[in-house]
Amino acid sequence: MSNIYVLAIITALISFIITPLVKKFAIRINAIDVPKDARRVHCKPVPLMGGLAIFISFVLGIILYNGILTKSQLGIIIGATIIVMGGMIDDIKDLSPKYKLLIQVSAAACLLISGIRISIITNPFREFYPYLNIGWINIPVTIIWIVAVTNAFNLIDGLDGLAAGIAFISSVTLVIVSIINGRLEAAFLTAILSGAILGFLPYNFNPASIFMGDTGSQLLGFLLAAISIEGAIKSATAFVISVPILTFGLPIYDTLFAMIRRKANGQPIMQADKGHLHHRLLDMGLSQKQAVIIMYFISAVLGGAAIIAMQISNQRAYFILGLTAVITVSTAWKYGVFKHRD
Repeated sequence: MSNIYVLAIITALISFIITPLVKKFAIRINAIDVPKDARRVHCKPVPLMGGLAIFISFVLGIILYNGILTKSQLGIIIGATIIVMGGMIDDIKDLSPKYKLLIQVSAAACLLISGIRISIITNPFREFYPYLNIGWINIPVTIIWIVAVTNAFNLIDGLDGLAAGIAFISSVTLVIVSIINGRLEAAFLTAILSGAILGFLPYNFNPASIFMGDTGSQLLGFLLAAISIEGAIKSATAFVISVPILTFGLPIYDTLFAMIRRKANGQPIMQADKGHLHHRLLDMGLSQKQAVIIMYFISAVLGGAAIIAMQISNQRAYFILGLTAVITVSTAWKYGVFKHRD
């Protein structure tokens, strides 16, 4: 198991070294975020495309891991490459939501072809029949899961170091869950990813010298969604739904609240606003760093709940998920997360 930590450290060093080079590349091709509306909280232009450093480090880490790629690893890399290419185009010239969705579905299809799919899930209602085989429905379920988590991390990327830090916490959570479950390949892959993120964070934390852009936020969501399918599996190869939902709880809930808020206020669901949790925390007078640290803490608590859910019965795991949902919705309602704000 010590190899996991060695790989994470090596990948972190690669990412730390590559990020300044990616920054120069982003400036050269004019992939720069210029603050031009009220939603942005930075005041000066910042290079985008930092996710490219995470991607390169992740791929190199996999090669160092075993040299010869397995079918599932190849599917993950090809899918991630599609996501990164689409993200790079979006960072230079904004893509419409329909093209983004097409790219994400294409990447998810690569996972399906490589055998990564949600085919059996845990059953919270029958203790003596704890698993459900969902048959052909596994195709749309897997695509929806990949696209949903990819967009959740994309939408939460609103403050310096926020998406990267939450993705790092989620990665560490998945490492622990995968080890508990005996899913060593998933543990290695997530450890490699956590190292790639950690090496990038010093440049991305407030005040950020480079943003990950859509290249990075979509990449992290895609990779975590893909690896979670392998990591959150118990006996009988059943996907434990509660574990990854808790692991990615903060981005998932924030995205759901945004969709409900926009629908309730007659806005297009894909239209950006300033109603996200990090905007609300800034409105309360917190600094960027304070808001980010609070959201790190929430993500870590949800990660801890995911680890607990992995080790208990299906019914108790779903109870934890339900209780978390009730607390989250109640808190969101209290602080006006569902209310419209331009």
